[in-house]
Amino acid sequence: MARDYKDEYKKFQGTEKQKKLRVIRNRNRRKLEKACRVKKGDGKDIHHEGDVLIVMDASKNRGLPEKSRLKKSKRKKHKIKKNDG
Repeated sequence: MARDYKDEYKKFQGTEKQKKLRVIRNRNRRKLEKACRVKKGDGKDIHHEGDVLIVMDASKNRGLPEKSRLKKSKRKKHKIKKNDG
């Protein structure tokens, strides 16, 4: 089944919150382009930690572990009791 990009945009990317976050990301990228730290097609990503913007390779930035991905599952682990017999 094909991916429905219009539906994805409507549900997630088109929300007001996501639009505002995208504006902030684009603004930060343009700021660093003006400072000649990055340019279009250079394979660099802007990594942000709070108000600090860090320029790094795209492959390195996308491989960073994030707290949201490292959280342990909140589901209870059920122990299976073996019958002694």
